Amino acid sequence: MRTSRLLAAAGIAAALAVGLTACSSSSPESGSTAEANPADDNAFPVTIQHVYGETTIDEKPERVAAVAWANHEVPLALGIVPVGMSKATWGDDDDNGILPWVEEKLDELGGETPVLFDETDGIDYEAVADTQPDVILASYSGLTQEEYDTLSKIAPVVAYPDVPWGTPVDEMVEINSAALGLGAEGDALVDQLESDAAASLEEHSILKDKKVLFAYVDPSDLSQLGYYTAADTRPGYLHDDLGLPLPSIVEENADSDEFYLTVSAEDADKFSDVDMFVTYGDDSLIATLQADPLLSKIPAIAEGRIAILPDATPIAASANPSPLSIPWGLSDYLAMLAAPLEK
Repeated sequence: MRTSRLLAAAGIAAALAVGLTACSSSSPESGSTAEANPADDNAFPVTIQHVYGETTIDEKPERVAAVAWANHEVPLALGIVPVGMSKATWGDDDDNGILPWVEEKLDELGGETPVLFDETDGIDYEAVADTQPDVILASYSGLTQEEYDTLSKIAPVVAYPDVPWGTPVDEMVEINSAALGLGAEGDALVDQLESDAAASLEEHSILKDKKVLFAYVDPSDLSQLGYYTAADTRPGYLHDDLGLPLPSIVEENADSDEFYLTVSAEDADKFSDVDMFVTYGDDSLIATLQADPLLSKIPAIAEGRIAILPDATPIAASANPSPLSIPWGLSDYLAMLAAPLEK
């Protein structure tokens, strides 16, 4: 699953606009707790290819910022505390803006909480600029061209490679670690994550060869059933990293760049080969689905093969895999998927 095609060594650095905008005139606090980048200076310059072209990092970045979901977990996993990172607004268990696996890593590294970028209404460019980063990681994101261009006026930006919000976790690790000059360490991290995945699946071996559909259900409107495609990292991880087969309806749309599609309840037979449904909600959802005259015709629903991830909880958030959430919660997550199959 290596993605070396996305990375290219650069002998001549591209001219990047790294000047700070007027809103970023404040200087970073002295005595910053961000851990220094352990990369070798000789690893630079390095060029990362992405959807908007390529970005060259001329020198070893010491001040690392990350926007969008989980990009900050790569430097943290490699021992670097970012100066700023995206604030968690879903799945946070104590409303401090940091997911529990990130909190644990910060405690382990002895780092203070980085500046948290609240992206509820879009990227906070002023907050990002105020951290005075040397690089901005966003290889797992949905950055628009405008957002990329604006961020690039602050520091070199590592955008996503192909599909917005579709970068697999191993690819995110490889891209972000390469930008930090820690490509070999990133490869070792990917190997460890793959080992963790294999061990967790072996622990819950009943899932092997099972077709799992990651669905979204609106209990107030059962006229359709939504599901995440292979372009989304949730089913993508189950298929690509754990090796679980795709349900036929997902396989048929494997080339889609859309991360989410819907099917009319009248076409419920399209889900007949699904072994397991997984979705967000609460346990009452199972009874609701089984009471519906159309959706109850789906064998997995009729037989209760449905795993419910409690909405907006850390375990639900961990279903969108990331470098730190996999060792933190993958075994528990798979246990939740396996439980309905063991009844």
